[in-house]
Amino acid sequence: MKTLYVPSLQSFSGKTAVCLALGRRLQQDGYRVGYFKPLSTQMWEPIPGQAWDEDADFVRRALGLEEPTEALVGVRLTPSLLRDVLCGCLGWDPMAEVRAAYERIAAGRDIVLVEGGASLREGGGIGLGAVDVATALDATVLAVIPFYNEMNLVDDCASARRRIGERLLGVVVNGVPGDSWDFVQTIARPCLEGREIAVLGVLPREERLRAISISELAQVLGADFLTLPEKRDVLIENLVVGAMSVEQALPRIRRIPGSKAVITGGDRADIHWAALETTAACLILTGYLRPQPELLRRAEEQGVVVLLTHHNTMETVEAIERVFGKTRLGQAEKLARFEALMAEHFDFDRFYRWLKA
Repeated sequence: MKTLYVPSLQSFSGKTAVCLALGRRLQQDGYRVGYFKPLSTQMWEPIPGQAWDEDADFVRRALGLEEPTEALVGVRLTPSLLRDVLCGCLGWDPMAEVRAAYERIAAGRDIVLVEGGASLREGGGIGLGAVDVATALDATVLAVIPFYNEMNLVDDCASARRRIGERLLGVVVNGVPGDSWDFVQTIARPCLEGREIAVLGVLPREERLRAISISELAQVLGADFLTLPEKRDVLIENLVVGAMSVEQALPRIRRIPGSKAVITGGDRADIHWAALETTAACLILTGYLRPQPELLRRAEEQGVVVLLTHHNTMETVEAIERVFGKTRLGQAEKLARFEALMAEHFDFDRFYRWLKA
């Protein structure tokens, strides 16, 4: 049985996506796959009183795992638990709890994919840092490195190698833009390989994967659907803030490519109508000011979703910016596309040599 630990150096790097793509490929090839998350620091409460890890729940469903979501997480670190641990109020060994939960998941599996935290240091303060966990579970490590710029890429890969050491199987570089693709493939990759940092995958940046669904927008904003709730899975690639005059807004909205959402005050009827003259997929009205009934009828006719939120325009923009571009694979289209990218750009031959060794 093999254990593959998948951490990253930054949050929203694509760890869950990599775990999912690997897990589904392994299942297709006949392997019995398990999934485990040693530490969860961002709990989700879909039902009052039931706190789950959202990533673990999504992976459980996508891989068809039998275990309940809570069994896939070793330690659920709430603020109150953190205080109790740090003040010494609990005679508690978090690593022992992680190890016991992991062993239950690993039973009968060929490989367990262990998803790390938002950084290599996360959990270090309570003894559950990346290196601590990898050592305790005797895991091999595949680090996900998000691409920010060319220098950061080399630094991050070197940092991963220095901190993880001999347990590092290799790295996956995620989200490489087109203008840096040649640098990564022809300069950085051979250089890193020469330093004994195996580059198992280089994945291109795709805006479609960074898109957010209308249902996710509505959830983030606590917004009401005024039209077409059945189009909640439509993906939004770009945002436009309609805070200017209609003469300025119309050409700007038209220039923005791809599917887009227009954010504007609920009292800006001029911008509402201008947005309907473009290819906007969604109109987000702020201040909880309802638009004219005629506008809603026209939006229905043109297939434009209208959301209404209590937030003002600035609050709305800030709330969306906190999650926009943070890849979530909740839509089948996005998951299928990421799997296709992994199939094309990840070195599965090299990976399987490790798995079968």
